[in-house]
Amino acid sequence: MAKISISRRVALLAAATASTLALVGCAPAEETSDFGSLDVQFSWIKNAEFAGEFLADSNGYYEEEGFSSVNFIAGPTATAAVVLSGGALVGLSDAIAVTPVILEEEAPLKIIGATFQKSPFTILSLKDGANIETAQDLIGKRIGVQAGGNETLFDALLTANGIDASEVTKVPVEYDPSPLVNGEVDGFLAYITNESITVANLGFETTNLLFADAGLPFVAEAFIVTQDSIDNNREALKGFLRATIRGWKDSIADPEAGAKLAVEVYGADLGLDINKEIQQSEAQNELLIVTAETRANGLLTVSDALMAETLDTLATAGYDISADQLFDLSLLAEVYEENPELLD
Repeated sequence: MAKISISRRVALLAAATASTLALVGCAPAEETSDFGSLDVQFSWIKNAEFAGEFLADSNGYYEEEGFSSVNFIAGPTATAAVVLSGGALVGLSDAIAVTPVILEEEAPLKIIGATFQKSPFTILSLKDGANIETAQDLIGKRIGVQAGGNETLFDALLTANGIDASEVTKVPVEYDPSPLVNGEVDGFLAYITNESITVANLGFETTNLLFADAGLPFVAEAFIVTQDSIDNNREALKGFLRATIRGWKDSIADPEAGAKLAVEVYGADLGLDINKEIQQSEAQNELLIVTAETRANGLLTVSDALMAETLDTLATAGYDISADQLFDLSLLAEVYEENPELLD
């Protein structure tokens, strides 16, 4: 075998290195999405209700999807109006609140997924007081109801159960359940995962009449977006959904983690109670988020059956809307098809 001098070897090595570098330089770099800032309008204050979103942000999932920063905007507010104006890419709301805007204002809005598979709305009462267990127990009672979408929802509850509005005294209230505790009302429109826990933690035995069990099932904490975003910012929306699914998977695995983020980081200025937030996180996982359908189809999905129930509830409330007008679940379908590991 012919011998190669050291200088020749160096020359060959240099040529090979240059060739390799040239090839590397010609290889296309892996593309990284750059969706800019992610603005999300919440339906409520920054508490454990949004544990999954908090974990998705703090664990860097939104950043991994290509969002340079994340801005969570506290509610309550007119979520649909914020999304329509471009103030947020995604807003969290419910079918009862967004449907009138779509129908009456011809707003180009769609629901692309929902965290809560079961409505969290309830008529909260004291067991030693009115003890409202059935819809018929509402008759003759004073019920604290917040203005806006909640009032529409309460009216639909009466209609669904054949109760005339004149048979119930509707008392205007805010979201603080003090009127119930103080005896100013017999029942209080609340969240099973929020005010119900607050009152129970004060030492009162409570009774809950869940809307979902009284003829009004529908999805809540639904993700509201514009049709323009679906058409022209589809990948950003899919990135948001992917990251949010991962965040909620983390919250289900560790309910305390998102609750602590609510208390210590995102809602640090609210004076939240850590024990109550953990209770809320655990309760919403068990009662509203994890179901047989989400185990099979994935978090945030809305089954055909649940979609039909939601539309029936809307019809009871006086809103005739089709599934195609209200929902676009194609983005979630693509997310799970492209990322089957999210079903694990």
